[in-house]
Amino acid sequence: MARSLSSLWLKSVRRMGKAQQAQGRRLLQSLVPRTPRAPAVRKASAQVVKAGPATPIRTSAPIPGRALANLPGGWQKSWFSVPAAGQLAPARRMLYWLYLPPDAGNTPLPLVVMLHGCQQMATDFALSTRMNELAARKGFAVLYPQQSATADAHRCWHWYQRSTQEGGGDVRLIADMITQVQARHGLDTRRTYVAGLSAGAGLANILALRYPAMVAAVGMHSAPVFGTTDSAMSAYGAMQHGSRQTHRESVRSLVSAGAGFPGMPAILIHGARDRVVRRINMAQLTEQFTLLNAGLITREDAVLRNWPARSTGRHPRHAYESATWYAGRKPQLVACEIAQLGHAWSGGDGSVGFSAPEGPDATLMMWTFFSRHRRSEALPPG
Repeated sequence: MARSLSSLWLKSVRRMGKAQQAQGRRLLQSLVPRTPRAPAVRKASAQVVKAGPATPIRTSAPIPGRALANLPGGWQKSWFSVPAAGQLAPARRMLYWLYLPPDAGNTPLPLVVMLHGCQQMATDFALSTRMNELAARKGFAVLYPQQSATADAHRCWHWYQRSTQEGGGDVRLIADMITQVQARHGLDTRRTYVAGLSAGAGLANILALRYPAMVAAVGMHSAPVFGTTDSAMSAYGAMQHGSRQTHRESVRSLVSAGAGFPGMPAILIHGARDRVVRRINMAQLTEQFTLLNAGLITREDAVLRNWPARSTGRHPRHAYESATWYAGRKPQLVACEIAQLGHAWSGGDGSVGFSAPEGPDATLMMWTFFSRHRRSEALPPG
């Protein structure tokens, strides 16, 4: 069933993605001087890469592992493994990349966990979002788990499976990975944030809701609605049409099942022209998070803001609007819809797929939101 969802997903992605990316390139080319077109990005090297002086590259195409390693700080590739539960059970392991900014180790750093979408690798997502560049300036670590091609031929996270939604599978593995990385590098366990795109956003949501003592805030870009699917086909239906009034019950049951759910700050970003995960998903996610944060939101009505499009200057952007619910003076929930944007990371690197160079800058928006939140106590996951 995982393969059938991947095939349906990719049909939509291929049909809409080419047109959306071409539109983005035309707009960008009209605003900046013409430059020679670069060849396609190659896959990252399998070796551990650490930041240092730039290494000469014979091809003009950036190799993600090396291009990312040119930043100050450390960029390394590792494996996380969980021992087998029994003699017949296979050990579980997952590849990840970790970025540590310069002077890491002087004080405990926040951690942002980034979950890629289908047909992406961790290095693609790092290059697309430019999260490492922001981390170098702001001083936080970034962790990029990577879905195995063995688990899914298109590297899709299985956010739609019931066992995953209950906190098992890859969600549990990533939670354990976070705990190990935090301990190994002395990171601030009160300031752990998780973000993702598309299927990665769906998994980020589950990780945040199933391990709320670990995650201080969640960011979702082009995310499917939570908890309303139990099969590949129902997942595709949700991506296209949202849930059929079951999205409220899924979060009510989540809150009632736990003892004192602490709430979950969230920022939702979605393109108005997304045809892969349609905008109704953000509307229903917004409803879910207003319920999840009902005990913390102090102003019932959202504060609405609008920003016009900007076609000139250093940072062109689409028009966008946001709705913000506050807990006192602190934003607890932000829902942002971007006009003209399809199924792609807003303000990303246009040299890789599922990335729109026009703003607003989703990476900066997420970190600005994350930096306002921390867990009052460092509690173990589970």
